[in-house]
Amino acid sequence: MSTTYYKRYRMEFDFRKATVPDPQLPDGYDWVPWQKALGLVHARVKYECFQSELDSHVFASLRDLAGCERLMGDIVAHEGFIRQATWLVRFSGNEFHGPVMCATIQGLRSNRWVGSIQNVGVIPEHRGLGLGKALVLQALEGFRSAGLHRVALEVTAANKPAVELYRRLGFHHVSTNYREVTTPGAVRELAGAS
Repeated sequence: MSTTYYKRYRMEFDFRKATVPDPQLPDGYDWVPWQKALGLVHARVKYECFQSELDSHVFASLRDLAGCERLMGDIVAHEGFIRQATWLVRFSGNEFHGPVMCATIQGLRSNRWVGSIQNVGVIPEHRGLGLGKALVLQALEGFRSAGLHRVALEVTAANKPAVELYRRLGFHHVSTNYREVTTPGAVRELAGAS
């Protein structure tokens, strides 16, 4: 057994200090609001987003579909689940590909005034189009409508595009922590340390 430490940033958005621009999806994409019947769809999209990404090493639940299903079930069962901050993005399709759900985000209430973004994910074939930005903005609007003052998230420091996106959207780094992950036969390292 070997241990790897993943550097993680906690970032926060404060509605009292920043505004939320309207989320814009590119042509051919549309919003799908939370419905209980879509829980397994969120899980499948989450798996497709994270299966080959760094966070699947950091969080065992993202490594397989069953883990994503359990994670989604836990999120929905959480007493602070915020349906207005939980969305899918659907690609309407084209001559090569039919309609497909391609991005997901979920929201929880951490306490009376603070929300928590869970698992922002865009499947690889649909990255680079601004869907991640739109998802975060749509979720922020949901948190705001739920009466929250701040929204937090955690991001693996080595995921530089995500860290930069959150900064551009008005999130501020508030703390750093390290997630310890023990794996068989892995080399001990300090992942994301700078």
